[in-house]
Amino acid sequence: MRAAFSEALVRIAKADPHVLLLTGDHGYALFDDFRRECPAQYINAGIAEQNMVGMAAGLARAGFRPFVYGLSAFIPVRVVEQIKLDIAHDQLPVVLIGDGAGFVYSHLGTSHQSTEDIACTRAIPDLSVYSPADRFEVSACMERAYLAKAPVYLRMGKSDRGDVHAAVPQAKAGSLLQAKPGPAGEIAFIATGSLVRTAMDIANESYPDAAVWSVPFIKPIDHKQVTAICAQSRIVVVLEEHSVLGGLGSVIAEIASEFAPVRILRVGVQDRFSQHCGSYEYLLKEHGLDRPAIEARMRDFIITS
Repeated sequence: MRAAFSEALVRIAKADPHVLLLTGDHGYALFDDFRRECPAQYINAGIAEQNMVGMAAGLARAGFRPFVYGLSAFIPVRVVEQIKLDIAHDQLPVVLIGDGAGFVYSHLGTSHQSTEDIACTRAIPDLSVYSPADRFEVSACMERAYLAKAPVYLRMGKSDRGDVHAAVPQAKAGSLLQAKPGPAGEIAFIATGSLVRTAMDIANESYPDAAVWSVPFIKPIDHKQVTAICAQSRIVVVLEEHSVLGGLGSVIAEIASEFAPVRILRVGVQDRFSQHCGSYEYLLKEHGLDRPAIEARMRDFIITS
């Protein structure tokens, strides 16, 4: 995913000299190609993320197209106020990249784990929120973010769980993408980011008739499409490497409650911090986001449905 992000950024910047990359002293190896191909369009703003977002706002006012990169624990969580007032309020065309979403910076502890970034950003008016699941969705989201000419937060998990699609999907912003087809009926999986691959594995092996939908566009989202999926399903399972408060599960539940009530199992991080430090796989297990835990929750949920 990170390689696809780098390639898309270089391609966009070479085609448009107004595109600038701002980084908060992160991603050196990731941006080797960018610094080589577009050295005059690279700005290391240092470990001063609030100031970097203010810089991006000023550059956008001057006609530039800033892409602001940082760890998702810092971009956007550390700079929510600056995003709200400096960028979103005036609808400036700034793309904010939050890398390492969820638990991938596992050993660095809670300060570097980001499980609240969707909740923080989707509540800000005029700010779109993207959450790609694989390298192809990263490419599609980067192109969409550039063409939007509006504020965008792009959430990118550093953990590469494997491809979901065979090619770059052609989709409108807001559309859910069918990662695994299935007839309308019993179960529908709706997932985003790293857990789309998990949803596909569970569906393929345990629920072969279930459809799996990937959600690269958290906001805006196609309400009619979500309504149709919920209306055609007896159970909807939403998976995300994010808090169950304010994330994708909340988005789907909000829409369903108004237009197509259905039983929804929200699989995500409960309202707590990590208890221990450990590997990425360990933290997924601690928070019940590993495959055995998800399947156990599904079995219990289905029995009571």
